[in-house]
Amino acid sequence: MGKKEQDARGKGQGLENKKLRRWEDEKLSTSQPLNISSSQIQDSSLVTRHSSLEKATRDAYGETLLELGKERSDIVVLDADLSGSTKTNKFAKAFPERFFNIGVSEQDMIGTAAGLSLTGKVPFASTFAVFETGRAWDQIRLAVCYSNTNVKLVASHGGITVGEDGASHQALEDIALMRALPNMTVIVPADAAETSLVIKAIADYKGPVYVRLGRAAVPYVMPDDYKFKIGKAHIFRTGKDANIIAAGIMVDTAITAAGILTEQGIDTGVINMSTIKPLDEKSLLSVAKNSKIIVTAEEHSVIGGLGSAVCEFLAENHPIPVKRIGVNDLFGCSGNPKELLKLYGLTAENIIETIKKALKK
Repeated sequence: MGKKEQDARGKGQGLENKKLRRWEDEKLSTSQPLNISSSQIQDSSLVTRHSSLEKATRDAYGETLLELGKERSDIVVLDADLSGSTKTNKFAKAFPERFFNIGVSEQDMIGTAAGLSLTGKVPFASTFAVFETGRAWDQIRLAVCYSNTNVKLVASHGGITVGEDGASHQALEDIALMRALPNMTVIVPADAAETSLVIKAIADYKGPVYVRLGRAAVPYVMPDDYKFKIGKAHIFRTGKDANIIAAGIMVDTAITAAGILTEQGIDTGVINMSTIKPLDEKSLLSVAKNSKIIVTAEEHSVIGGLGSAVCEFLAENHPIPVKRIGVNDLFGCSGNPKELLKLYGLTAENIIETIKKALKK
């Protein structure tokens, strides 16, 4: 490459970086915090469970794996040299003979997990979501999904709340990659309590499963008597005006938004669609038939994830207006997780504004 070409490329890259920084500054400066009172959040139908307590879903995963390991000798765990972050290290310490650190070789980890499943073991294979679904996609497609092996892929560090690690580590397309594969079940728990129930459920389920977990601590939102079932949504309440279909950390955000909207006279419901595939079509159809608008909320690209799944179903079965809250065809960037959520519009403010604008049309 000649000097002129290098200089031109450098100037072009600098211009793109300036555009990105300007866009980030504008987004952050226009994202005003909500003055939310406890009475607004504590709508009688949307009361959150232990809302002052927080716990990362990856921590719940590590604890539940350890519990399962004590109960079942067929549970084995594989990791790609990130067990301290994925929290599989708890299992590794207790059951070293059933833990396999494959190293920084995600493709080998998936192939090994598939092989172990053929011997009657129930393998849980973990690393960061961007590595599990990206680097090992071909192995997941053939050794897990095409072969329909009993492999549980549980990935941590999904979404932009990975934070300072930046775009290279922020999986925003992992749900889309997994949802497109035949035989794959895709689950995104809302909190630590649901995560524990999910891990126990998939240990008994026969077939490929992808579970997406997060890095940051999140509030407990699911009721004490909640029972998780694969393919079944949890309806907190339904709204006559709008209903928010959310997954993962956005369930808590949706509850906050719905409580404020309902108090302001816009009857808004919240549904936790933790199983992205298979979608709970029965619950979705029931909610849609009694709603003016559906809003989806996810910490993922608006392309290929929860929003796409909802739109695909409703377009063919009950067409109504749908607005998707998510990352709008962009890569992530490095920053404080809370600031990044504001930057990309994954906030109660944006949900409220989106619903109000849609209902005015």
